Amino acid sequence: MASEEASLRALESLMTEFFHNCTTNERKREIEELLNNFAQQIGAWRFCLYFLSSTRNDYVMMYSLTVFENLINKMWLGVPSQDKMEIRSCLPKLLLAHHKTLPYFIRNKLCKVIVDIGRQDWPMFYHDFFTNILQLIQSPVTTALGLIMLKTTSEELACPREDLSVARKEELRKLLLEQVQTVLGLLTGILESIWDKHSATAATPPPSPTSGESGDLLSSLLQGPSASKLLNQPIPILDTESEHICCLALECLAHLFSWIPLSSSITPSLLSTIFHFARFGCDSRGRKACAVNGGSPGAGQGPGQERARLGVLAMACINELMAKNCVPMEFEEYLLRMFQQTFYLLQKITRENNAHTVKSRLEELDESYIEKFTDFLRLFVSVHLRRIESYSQFPVVEFLALLFKYTFHQPTHEGYFSCLDIWTLFLDYLTSKIKSRLADKEAVLNRYEDALVLLLTEVLNRIQFRYNQAQLEELDDETLDDDQTEWQRYLRQSLEVVAKVMELLPTHAFSTLFPVLQDNLEVYLGLQQFVVTSGTGHRLNITAENDCRRLHCSLRDLSSLLQAVGRLAEYFTGDVFAARFSDALTVVERLVKVTLYGSQIKLYNIETAVPSVLKPDLIDVHAQSLAALQAYAHWLAQFYSEVHRQNPEQFISLVSTALEAITPLISSKVQEKLLLSACHLLVSLATTVRPVFLSSIPAVQKVFNRITDTSAQRLPDKAQVLVCRALSNVLLLPWPNLPESEQQWAVRSTNHASLVSALTRDYRQLKATASLPQRKVQLEDTKVIIHQTLSVLEDIVESVSGESTKSRQICYQSLQESVQVSLALFPAFIHQSDVTDEMLSFFLTLFQGLRVQMGVPFTEQIIQTFLNMFTREQLAESILHEGSTGCRVVEKFLKILQVVVQEPGQVFKPFLPSVISLCMEQVYPIIAERSSPDVKAELFELLFRVLHHNWRYFFKSSVLASVQRGVAEEQMENEAQFSAIMQAFGQSFLQPDIHLFKQNLFYLETLNTKQKLYHKKIFRTTMLFQFVNVLLQVLVHKSHDLLQEEIGIATYNMASVDFDGFYSAFLPGFLASCDGVDSNQKNVLGRNFKMDRDLPSFTQNVHRLVNDLRYYRLCNDSLPPGTVKL
Repeated sequence: MASEEASLRALESLMTEFFHNCTTNERKREIEELLNNFAQQIGAWRFCLYFLSSTRNDYVMMYSLTVFENLINKMWLGVPSQDKMEIRSCLPKLLLAHHKTLPYFIRNKLCKVIVDIGRQDWPMFYHDFFTNILQLIQSPVTTALGLIMLKTTSEELACPREDLSVARKEELRKLLLEQVQTVLGLLTGILESIWDKHSATAATPPPSPTSGESGDLLSSLLQGPSASKLLNQPIPILDTESEHICCLALECLAHLFSWIPLSSSITPSLLSTIFHFARFGCDSRGRKACAVNGGSPGAGQGPGQERARLGVLAMACINELMAKNCVPMEFEEYLLRMFQQTFYLLQKITRENNAHTVKSRLEELDESYIEKFTDFLRLFVSVHLRRIESYSQFPVVEFLALLFKYTFHQPTHEGYFSCLDIWTLFLDYLTSKIKSRLADKEAVLNRYEDALVLLLTEVLNRIQFRYNQAQLEELDDETLDDDQTEWQRYLRQSLEVVAKVMELLPTHAFSTLFPVLQDNLEVYLGLQQFVVTSGTGHRLNITAENDCRRLHCSLRDLSSLLQAVGRLAEYFTGDVFAARFSDALTVVERLVKVTLYGSQIKLYNIETAVPSVLKPDLIDVHAQSLAALQAYAHWLAQFYSEVHRQNPEQFISLVSTALEAITPLISSKVQEKLLLSACHLLVSLATTVRPVFLSSIPAVQKVFNRITDTSAQRLPDKAQVLVCRALSNVLLLPWPNLPESEQQWAVRSTNHASLVSALTRDYRQLKATASLPQRKVQLEDTKVIIHQTLSVLEDIVESVSGESTKSRQICYQSLQESVQVSLALFPAFIHQSDVTDEMLSFFLTLFQGLRVQMGVPFTEQIIQTFLNMFTREQLAESILHEGSTGCRVVEKFLKILQVVVQEPGQVFKPFLPSVISLCMEQVYPIIAERSSPDVKAELFELLFRVLHHNWRYFFKSSVLASVQRGVAEEQMENEAQFSAIMQAFGQSFLQPDIHLFKQNLFYLETLNTKQKLYHKKIFRTTMLFQFVNVLLQVLVHKSHDLLQEEIGIATYNMASVDFDGFYSAFLPGFLASCDGVDSNQKNVLGRNFKMDRDLPSFTQNVHRLVNDLRYYRLCNDSLPPGTVKL
């Protein structure tokens, strides 16, 4: 024993040293290596068994258990059977002897190790594994331990994580399913007996003043008085031990429910028992129960928390059942009963009485319980509502009333958001139900109308400071998370609910929203009377603190309501235009009036008493009124097409007034938020509405003059681009409702040419000095001119790319000189990757939008220039030395080539050889070996487009030849290039980048679907099984596990081209080449791969092969060296 004793002391001091904060990392590595070597020794487990029974050092125990875990999961096959028997008998004895005294994490780890043995040996060599667990549960002294073992068994055996053979996984699941009924019976018994035992002792409280309403709302649900009576029993007060056991039992149930099928094993008595425990969560005494258990609430948080936890765990069980979408017929009744009981709980949570408001009740409950309850409601609405709504005895409207109370009394913002999500699901459900049953539309809407109007009103109140100031002021409007602040998210989610109600009940929604908007508008429009002229400008004469605060709230509300009105614009257009015309006209007239008012009295430049608060408020309202008006652009366009022939006066007046509101704001002195709103509105009027009179309005002419005047200060970049887009569109886009002969193209073309000429004056002058060396300051100025001009031109081209041929022709005529200048400048800036990046962006947009207008000769010149400039050295410099900008330049160049090779017809076919050689001989060698994904995705997309759009460059298909031969064996051309491209695809599957793998697999599959790639002779005879081999190896190495399904399908599509070859030659060859498995195992793997030819069976066979191959390798690695296998 001395050596064991000495080893233990040595191990204890090593462990203490390892975890001491003075130990260096170097020394830690030495100790780690020493411990690993010790663990690898045959027989190390005997020492560990001694350590476990003789030490009190947690680190030593944890280490010893890790040695056992490693032995069982990785080396078990090579352990002599005598040793296995000894381990199987010693570890459970150790657990039984010490489970009360061991720290919980050591006890749980020991349980896991014993369960791991069961996973390998039960029932053949460890036949009493499961009966032992059942006995532990049934013996009162060890119930808790048995439940821990049971939960661990469910976790480790039902969904085994470590590698087991597929046959063993299936066997384990079958064995466990045979035990389910017994286990559920045991768990039900434990929970019921504890509840009953403590219920008897719980004193019955005096009837409360509200007990008369024991189920008024939902009494119709609870079948017979007995259920309702049961649920109204007082909640027993459990001792700590009982609470602990109930928690463990509920945890077991939740895990079991996650994998067992819904069936009669889940009995009504089990369900109602779980619901009894769910009541612990609604009992606000849960938080105070600590006091009952003999400690002040502040002292030990234990018992009270356990009590609340019972409710959380019970709800987790319920949600596991709820999440199952597929419900067998015989289980539907159980479900209905579950809903009835849960809604009883919901009613209990949201009941008001004199002492408590609903909100204060919810605040008292455990946060996790509320979270679980909200999950339940979400699952109910998203998964089961359509099933349950048809039950006549289920009162959906009353349920909505409870959900309403629950939603609007949530104690946290997150809780409120989650409830709004549930309403959104409900509104989506209603909308789709009405679309599928138009005949019942009125009946459905009448049933829910009151609930929806109530919801709408309350959501609108919630976004207004007038009703909800305290909560709204807590929301953060500074920090961006996912591109929006907390306040913006709150507003957006609320407005989505408003919009969905609007879709269902347009008239109600409008009549609810508009008066509220009107009230706040009155305040805003009334500010004019408080504007006084002071020495420095205009000042708002409102100074009392209270008045400023009220104004602040009113302006914030107006801004939110303007966003709401904008969000609803889509519900006034299309088929309902005429029916809702007057409502929409009222809105648009108000918006036009408000925007003009803001611009005329220049509220954005006014001095206020609290500039840090009121000035941003005034700017925001002004910006939101412009944005809301912009949302009605489609409505204005429809209005225009209805009235352009007869009396368009009203329309002309609306548009002219809107332009009067916009023009004063287009200035570099106006705050950017407001300036951009004005620019966006101008773009919408020019692009969506397109009135014929736009360019003749003085306000628009003023903007033209401002933009083309070189002495005026340039607008910020974004605004400049938007205004130029608007002005260009005024001249380029065809006017709606007019024939071609009345479009006045000649005048518009001249005007557009002079607009572009003015915008590019400085840029065109660069051509003369392009080739001269520039000083640093000069170079920076040149770069600014290039950036400013190209961003405007690129945007102008993009905005006409989808328009008529005439618009694109005029656009190209105006731009022609600038395009030629760009091409001349390109070589001078080839080493300035930031400039090249912008130039290639511009050329890419030109190719996408105006390649027809540019004509073949010029396009050829551009491509030839690029191909000459991007030499191997230049590509290497860009990709390897210039970082992300350099890579972006090459990516854009490849994108331009993608557009070129997709062009139908023969025009650009002469470029194919040089494009392919650029890809395969220049770009590919540079990036092939780099791990970085840069450039790869674009290169492979280009190769895919080369193949997909130019298939006949490789495969000349002649109809006559195929008829004569009877078999379409096509002639192959450019075979070397085709093989090189395929090889590059094959190489990409050996690299770790999962996005590239997914993309390239998709490309090959597309080529097979569209062009029968896998069937081509060259692919079938020289590449097919190489690809299958690579895909199987990837599955075996688990390097791209997320793509298992896609890889399985691709393997099938390849193998199915030649199943005979796959089964007779490839599979035996693949198995023969597998290392780490013996010939007997290879035979088993081959036998288990059935010769199925349908997709589901084949992919199942592939996954079985991969799983079992990994398992055999693991087993063989675990055998001690020198093991002889017969």
